[in-house]
Amino acid sequence: MNAKPSRLQALFVLFSVPLIYCPKIWAAEPSPPDTLQCPGETHLRHLRQLTFGGENAEAYFSPDGRQLVFQSTHPPYDCDQIFVMPVTGGTPTLVSTGKGRTTCSYFLPDGTSILYASTHLESPNCPTAPDRSHGYVWGLYPGFDIFVKEAKGDSLLRLTDTPGYDAEATVSPRGDKIVFTSLRSGDLDLYSMNLDGTGVTRLTDEDGYDGGAFFSPDGKEIVYRANHPKTDEERKDYHDLLAKNLIRPGVLSLYVMNADGTNRRLVLENGAANFAPYFFTDGDRIIFSSNIDDPKGRNFDLYAIHKNGKGLERITTNDTFDGFPMFSPDGKTLVFASNRNNGGTHFTNIFLADWVD
Repeated sequence: MNAKPSRLQALFVLFSVPLIYCPKIWAAEPSPPDTLQCPGETHLRHLRQLTFGGENAEAYFSPDGRQLVFQSTHPPYDCDQIFVMPVTGGTPTLVSTGKGRTTCSYFLPDGTSILYASTHLESPNCPTAPDRSHGYVWGLYPGFDIFVKEAKGDSLLRLTDTPGYDAEATVSPRGDKIVFTSLRSGDLDLYSMNLDGTGVTRLTDEDGYDGGAFFSPDGKEIVYRANHPKTDEERKDYHDLLAKNLIRPGVLSLYVMNADGTNRRLVLENGAANFAPYFFTDGDRIIFSSNIDDPKGRNFDLYAIHKNGKGLERITTNDTFDGFPMFSPDGKTLVFASNRNNGGTHFTNIFLADWVD
């Protein structure tokens, strides 16, 4: 079976930059922390690399901060599967079925059960990659449904069964709600549901894409990315692509709203692709990834901003890709995915750093 490019791989192909890396040394074994860090990354200390090779991304902490769950494409898998590993590193353990494509995994409050989306019920094979004749687009694979898996068991509970895309699910720290993106209404909106899949409630209804949502530490608010077309031409492009189960993510803004969908407000709209927003433990600031400082829109770094839209600050200065940041529950450690230290390949790996405020 030929390998199929993941959404993450496609992102790097489109937004690839000349192979200038900080650092310029590829290591198959852990490198000294000082060699992994770039000048100006003053908020990071003791940066360490946890994975070496393949496509690894969207790593999120367990409630006790001792484990990470993430998606990875590496042999023998042709597209993303879900794995768990200790924050100290080591050999990852497969959580998903090894079939279909998976995405967006997250620990449930018990620290053992894991939430993720998968296409394995539609087909054991990787779904066909998006048609690039439409430009840079993401595939909204209609086979995606949301499941819960016991990390040390065989039980797999299906939470969604509506036709079309259901994915991008995360869990409230309160342990009562899941927020996710769904195409069930004919548009890409955010929904919430109970941990067992009941009580589904629509949270957004504005025309366009709403997704990538995370709860605040107190569970009272949700931060998310969005692309709401403003002109007739943009609306036509959006809906034409949506009919083909595709979306164009070149411009993404950041929003915050209450957990029940009320009091929506814009945090950042700058014409850039801002994504993967996550709350600091203070519940006021947001860390996210953006290509705002690259005139060509190809390089992504981490940034921080207050939820009122003020105090934008650049966190990483790597010449390639940094994305998918998340803080440990105590706020002392940051995990993110990066192309640094990959020897000029397109490998994406998981990194941890102590956070310095």
